[in-house]
Amino acid sequence: QVQLVESGGGLVQAGGSLRLSCAASGRAFDNYAMGWFRQAPGKERDFVAAISRSGGTIYYADSVKGRFTISRDNAKDTVYLQMNDLKPEDTAVYYCARAGTGFIGRMMSEFDYWGQGTQVTVSS
Repeated sequence: QVQLVESGGGLVQAGGSLRLSCAASGRAFDNYAMGWFRQAPGKERDFVAAISRSGGTIYYADSVKGRFTISRDNAKDTVYLQMNDLKPEDTAVYYCARAGTGFIGRMMSEFDYWGQGTQVTVSS
């Protein structure tokens, strides 16, 4: 059984930084791409970033490009999301997800396991 546990969320002022972590349990973490999505109140869950199983290919949503960095440590079965220059519009619950393959995508349907989410609130 795969479990994903996010941590690192919190309240931060605009312009600040947070680093989210997602620890995975289960086998063969390094066989699968990983991603981060977010969901603001009253809105759909949106793609944020994804990383291939080796870390060699990365995608970002346009809204976070240049501010957020996704990375992974396969030795620790963990994926990270470094978020800099945070804006109030980044406020959301952030979810970690495991893809069904080693190849990354941007669609929720390409990810088969999800964490419980961690709240990020950015004050203006």
